[in-house]
Amino acid sequence: MIELEAYAREALAFVEAHAHWAPYVAFILAFGESFAVLSLFFPATFVLIGLGPIIEAGGVAFLPVWFGAATGAALGDAISYWIGHYFKDSVRRIWPLRNYPEMMERGERFFHRFGSWSVFIGRFFGPLRAVIPLIAGMFAMPHFIFQMANIASAMAWALLLLGPGAAAMKLMGW
Repeated sequence: MIELEAYAREALAFVEAHAHWAPYVAFILAFGESFAVLSLFFPATFVLIGLGPIIEAGGVAFLPVWFGAATGAALGDAISYWIGHYFKDSVRRIWPLRNYPEMMERGERFFHRFGSWSVFIGRFFGPLRAVIPLIAGMFAMPHFIFQMANIASAMAWALLLLGPGAAAMKLMGW
């Protein structure tokens, strides 16, 4: 837990000192948080939430940072989808996913229960975010439907993480 806090502090301090890098940092964080295997080692949600007030306080335009986060999240999920689509059921044997069979099972149950909506809904639930796109690919969810849910949820997710902090800073006049 202490390592995560130190990582978060360092990332936020970097953006505070180099505000012009905020869209790129948001992209990298959201990509890492959304890419199936990387997301297991790359907890970035906390940092993205902390980015909202920093970008507003640092005078960085909200839209490019939001776009960076949404694009990173959508790209991470899209690549995860294609990995699942290509490897099918053998993805369960790939490290580190083979160490988390219960997460894969929960993701599969969630996918079967909610269908295409699982891609949108799953974006907002940490552990599921890591596997739902992979499972959608494994079960050959139609690509167009996947991308519609993927992009819409990435846009909403980025707004939900970055928006409140940025809005609060704006309301406080900072």
